[in-house]
Formats: sequence, structure tokens, C-alpha cells
Amino acid sequence: MGEIKGQALRIRSILAGLALAAAWSSPSLAVQYKVMIVTWRGCEEVCKGFQDYFKERHIDAEFIVRDAAQRDDVLPAFLQEARASKVDLILTWGTSVTRGIAGKVADAGNPAFDRKIPKVFTVVADPVGLGVVSSLERPGRPDVTGTYNRVPEEVNIRTIRSYIPGFKRLGLLYNANERNSVLKRDELAGLASSLRFELIAIALPLTVDGKPRAEDIAPKMAELRDAKVDFVYLGSSSFLQENADAVTGAALRSGIPLLSSYESMVRDSQALISVAARYYDVGRLAGIQAEKILVRRMAAGDLPVLRMKDFAIVINMNVAKKLKRFPPLDLLQIAETVN
Repeated sequence: MGEIKGQALRIRSILAGLALAAAWSSPSLAVQYKVMIVTWRGCEEVCKGFQDYFKERHIDAEFIVRDAAQRDDVLPAFLQEARASKVDLILTWGTSVTRGIAGKVADAGNPAFDRKIPKVFTVVADPVGLGVVSSLERPGRPDVTGTYNRVPEEVNIRTIRSYIPGFKRLGLLYNANERNSVLKRDELAGLASSLRFELIAIALPLTVDGKPRAEDIAPKMAELRDAKVDFVYLGSSSFLQENADAVTGAALRSGIPLLSSYESMVRDSQALISVAARYYDVGRLAGIQAEKILVRRMAAGDLPVLRMKDFAIVINMNVAKKLKRFPPLDLLQIAETVN
């Protein structure tokens, strides 16, 4: 009897040792990570793709989702909560959130920003121009890396020209209250000469508190129409994306085709065409960065910003019919169409 008990104890000891060894060899199963996700207007496709990546990779994590609801003033409180909760990583969505949570490379000595918690940014139109990182290849700071989902502007211009071969004049409606929107204006202005187009950029007027108004969208779109632009481009603006129906409706009423960097404006509103990365895939790409940091214990600052390589062209055929501008066959062969 004593021998049987001894064998049972040895078996339990072996099983316990095996379980401990498995835990050490598979940190993603043994460790629960605490991850804060800070969004600008709710948990959308990036947020969902990021969390799904963790589930598929069996990375055990608790997600603390905080939405700024398009308010910069709540971001310091989120960062304070992240510190107090001792989160292992922060995912940021958008230029405003990333600027408020991560700060800039130049903010290294600013106590308002944390330099210890690893951060992965997403949906930032120009992270280098914003100063969040020094370059996409070398972030230049120990705590930050991210993803880059923007289509090169040269691709957008060439797509427009393939749709309208005689394209010469590009209209841009932008929000001067958003840094990413202004940077996009400057980038297009820098390309105008080499890509042989004229840029007509019109800023939305701002109220006394520095905010744009939805009711000013239609009159400014009419100004672009009167300037005889061939195409309107919506490059980067959370405000204009939020007011997609007003923007795309005004363009359609003005008889101007609109290319958007937001696919939802084609699928769910009245933009003619989009060239964009799928936001869900952007979230999964951010998950790859997070896995390297959390599971493989790599420093965020040692990871180059990951670029999206796959972009989808989507054309709204109902809008094309209303504008009487049907896409050429070679473009239809590579694009997805919706009605």
C-alpha cells in the first residue's frame, strides 16, 4: 500500500513538473497580459482585428478599451489609468489619440508622457511628420512602434488618372483643426508639380473654439465645383469621415467624383472610389507588433513600423451611374464594385 502511494506521489510530481515546464515554454498561455486600447470614436474594425489576432494566437490578455469620443482632454486620464493599472501595452487609434498618449520624440523629458509602457499606434496619417517617430525604419524612442496603413499618394493620383485620363485639377477639402489633415494637404502640394496636376485645397472654416461645422461642408464643396476640379480627394480627417454622408452627398450634388482613403465612404455612403487598406487587417498587423513586444519580449523601439502592403480598390457603381462616369475596363478588372 505504501508503495502504491509513493508511486502516486511521484506521478503527481512528474505531472506538476510537466505543467510547469509547459508554462515556461509557452508564455502566451501562462501569462495574462493587460492591454489598454484607446480609440477615438469607438471600438471599430482596427480594435476588433487586434483582439481577434490575440484570440487566434492564444495570447491570454485582458483588454481595457477606452474611447476618447473625439475629445483630447480625456487622454491624460486614460494614460494615468494605464500607469495605475500597470498595463503591459497600449494600442492607440488615430493621430489625435497617439499624439495625446505617446507624445512626440521631442517630448522625451516631458513628465506628461510615459516612456516605460510599450505603445503601438495605428491609423496615423504621417507618424514621422507628426514627430511620433523619427522614421518608419527606426522609431527613435524605446517605447513606441506602430503600423502604417496609408496608400502612397502617388498611387491615389495614378488611380484618379486611370479613371479620368485627362485629369489635371485635384480638389481637396481639409480640416485645419486636424494635424494629419494639414500634413496631407502639404504632401499633395509637394507632389503636384512632379505628377502634373494642380491642387485646389480649401479648408473648412473654424468656429471661435477652433472647431469645424458640418453645415460648412456643402458650401465649400460648391467652391471646389466652381474651381472646376476634375476630382475631389478626401485624404485624412476624422471630422470629414464622421460626416461622410454630408461630404459625399455634397460632392455628388456638385457632380464631382470623389476618391476617399476610407473604404466605408464608398460602401456605406456616396464616394465614387476608394483605395485603402482594410482596417480589420490593420488591427491584425498591430497584433503582430504587440505579440513581438509581449510574448517575444522585444523592445518596441527596436521594431520598425510595419507597413500595410495590400490595398483594395472599391468602386460604387451606383454613384458612377449618377455621375455618368463609368470606370474603364482595366480598372474594373482589379477593383471590387458595390451598388
